[in-house]
Amino acid sequence: MAAVNAATGDSAKIKDLLKELQTLLFQTKEERDRGENTLLNIQKTHERMQQEQKISTYYKTKLKGLYTTALQDAESETEMLRRALDMISEIKAIKSDLDGDRPKQIMRRGVLMSMLQQNANTLPLWIGKSGEKPPALCGAIQVDNNYIANPGDKVAARVRSSDGEENWILAEVVSYNTSTNKYEVDDIDAEEGKERHVLSRRRIVPLPLWKANPETDPEALFNKSTLVLALYPQTTCFYRALIHETPKKPHDDYLVLFEDTSYTDGYSPPLKVAQRYVIMCKDDKKK
Repeated sequence: MAAVNAATGDSAKIKDLLKELQTLLFQTKEERDRGENTLLNIQKTHERMQQEQKISTYYKTKLKGLYTTALQDAESETEMLRRALDMISEIKAIKSDLDGDRPKQIMRRGVLMSMLQQNANTLPLWIGKSGEKPPALCGAIQVDNNYIANPGDKVAARVRSSDGEENWILAEVVSYNTSTNKYEVDDIDAEEGKERHVLSRRRIVPLPLWKANPETDPEALFNKSTLVLALYPQTTCFYRALIHETPKKPHDDYLVLFEDTSYTDGYSPPLKVAQRYVIMCKDDKKK
């Protein structure tokens, strides 16, 4: 009964947050319209100056005021967008908790692949304040050695199969035992609990929680020719690859070259992999 009441409360909270989000997005649009009107006034003022071919004190004062207003408009809109992103993250977290209370069924392959692509597409874009550096787990920014992934977080996990072969798979954190310093993780491609692994921290790599913006934070991306682990398209396994091209725009993917001995140069043709599924390579030696 308590679990039912908690679920009902979480569902109600999601509805309230969605209403707040709708209001906030409407306010953001109003703020953007004001900003666009200010920019239009700046453009018209410059056109008048060109027509009169002089820069009077009047125009200097007017432009200074307009530019100040434009900056304030942009900062206000940016703050609203940050609040909206935080709200969306909160909604996703609550929904994830709700879904976690329900039995996880095996998905059809196509449905699972679509879900993974959607997760990559909806990964929040890091938008920092002026001078603020991107945090750990933004793009290629690594976490420190003390970092503990939370239950429900997606990670790359190095597991050993029944035949002794080791592979990096996409997994979900179930729990972390502070006494043994080991994780319990579930294979994302199996029914909940059917393929559960107990692994040390060195066998776990957390996936990014934010996309890095190449236009503002290029340092948060892997450089060309960097050795990484990348999720091979249409699979749930990570393989060693080299960065061929980095994203140019916020929603672009990496182009990577997977190690593949079937090709004469030892690498596959360039393949697209989303930022969400490109991580540091922890096994530098070939197995």
